[in-house]
Amino acid sequence: MTAQILATLLPVFLIAGCGTLYGRLRNPDIATLNTLNMELFVPMLVFAVLADGQAPLEEYAGLALGGTVVVLGSGLVLWPLVKWLGLEVKTFLPPMMFNNSGNMGIPLLLLAFGDAALPAAVVLFIVEMLLHFTVGLWMLSPGSSLLRILRLPIVLATFAGLAVNLLGVPLPGWLLEALHMLGGVCIPLLLFALGVRMLDIDFSDWKTGLLGAVLCPLSGLVLAAPLVWLLGLSGLQAAALWVFAALPPAVLNYLVAEQYRQEPHKVASLVLIGNLGSLVVMPVVLALVFAHVHAGIGG
Repeated sequence: MTAQILATLLPVFLIAGCGTLYGRLRNPDIATLNTLNMELFVPMLVFAVLADGQAPLEEYAGLALGGTVVVLGSGLVLWPLVKWLGLEVKTFLPPMMFNNSGNMGIPLLLLAFGDAALPAAVVLFIVEMLLHFTVGLWMLSPGSSLLRILRLPIVLATFAGLAVNLLGVPLPGWLLEALHMLGGVCIPLLLFALGVRMLDIDFSDWKTGLLGAVLCPLSGLVLAAPLVWLLGLSGLQAAALWVFAALPPAVLNYLVAEQYRQEPHKVASLVLIGNLGSLVVMPVVLALVFAHVHAGIGG
């Protein structure tokens, strides 16, 4: 089991480490790189996975519901504690809710369980992204434009992929292959970009960051435990929900906080220290998942 955990985590941290080293030496324009990834490569992957008729999306409805409850439920579970501690809700709660399902979640699930986990990883990523660009933006700015959200490339790719899949529109093999190849670029690029972002760690608010590093995976796992049983998830889908629930805050939280001027330095601490904390959390979670996945978690 130790070898399996190392085989899963070492490529993740090695690619992210390459990003950190390159960022230190060259100071690349990571904003442009992230824009290219989020506007082209990630939407290509999302569309290709959803449009591929080999992925029966109706089988992932329970997983999508579970992911939704984990995201929204984390905010509800932690809200009383955040108020009691006197923390700013708009600063602290979004990073606890919206996790790193892109930069870390997709590569981690693929390395842990192979290509068979790709549909589950993408479904959870779509759930998190759609909630982030709707509920998340509404939390920071109740007047956010719905039309602006609907124009996002990942949202358009999601709707287009769902339409092709549900209507049974056949796509030629060469087109799907090209889309999968382009989409595949996003996976190592997400990890590389995460590594570059790690250079921005601000330890001035380390206490808040450390608190978030504990509460983010803890709140997700507390919710995932009953959900796996209630939704009847087993095997890969149960494993995917457990990993999703334990992921650290998404880097996107920092970018959104910066855009809306919602204490971005504190959010940076929550995000980046939380991602450092995953060095401890994810091996433990993967050990538990690997120990039960073959028997069907929750089955």
